[in-house]
Amino acid sequence: MSVNRKPVDVICEFSRDGTIIPIKIRTADEDGEYQTYIIKEYRDLSHRGTRSMPDGVYVTDETLIFECNIIVFGCKKLIRLYYKTGEHCWIMTAG
Repeated sequence: MSVNRKPVDVICEFSRDGTIIPIKIRTADEDGEYQTYIIKEYRDLSHRGTRSMPDGVYVTDETLIFECNIIVFGCKKLIRLYYKTGEHCWIMTAG
């Protein structure tokens, strides 16, 4: 399965217990212009074992995974954010 993985900038907040809360993403559009989107809702799917996600991304317990809803042109869009701790970069896939 071919997955469209796109590198993104992610702004996060940390709770008192160290839980990561994704707040915003920033990504370049087709014209190279940066667009910022606020994360309206999210679910943390991290630390559930090694597996392939529905979008074909292979993850381990070391991968942080967030399923998020953002608003794009007035429509709710489901995305997944992945952070592989050893690679130090965020990627996004659209659901």
